[in-house]
Amino acid sequence: MILGILWAALSGALVGVQNLFNNRVNDHTSVWTTTTLVLGLGFAASLAAGLVFEGGDLLRPQPMETWFWFSGLIGVGVVVCMVQGLRRLGPTSAVLTAMTSQLGFAMMWDAFGWFGLDRVPITPTRLVGALAIAGGIFLFQLGGVRHTDAAVPTTAKADA
Repeated sequence: MILGILWAALSGALVGVQNLFNNRVNDHTSVWTTTTLVLGLGFAASLAAGLVFEGGDLLRPQPMETWFWFSGLIGVGVVVCMVQGLRRLGPTSAVLTAMTSQLGFAMMWDAFGWFGLDRVPITPTRLVGALAIAGGIFLFQLGGVRHTDAAVPTTAKADA
């Protein structure tokens, strides 16, 4: 369990840094150029690492549900939405809002057993824990500086 927590924490740190970098790229390009660069470089790095660590097995995936093949399309939405959120809310508020959304949807998917997950009921303890996290995030955001499109400096072209 400790190793899982460490990996998840590292993931959070990497996502936070990636969001900041994506926002800086978007300051100089459009949201679609940013998304293309982020996902294109990610594809190249993943392909290279996969070939090094898995060799030819990389190109022989196991059978799975068809819709799981399209998760990269979801990545486009993730990058576009986060870049737009960062621009309008600032890094901390955008990441906290995304975290709250992730927690809520993950609990819902667990509770209903969607996407092939084992059902994990929403117990009173889990609900109180999730509400405490969401409440803490809400309080954190109330005490912070509010960002608007005009408050966040950018040299980017206007995005649609």
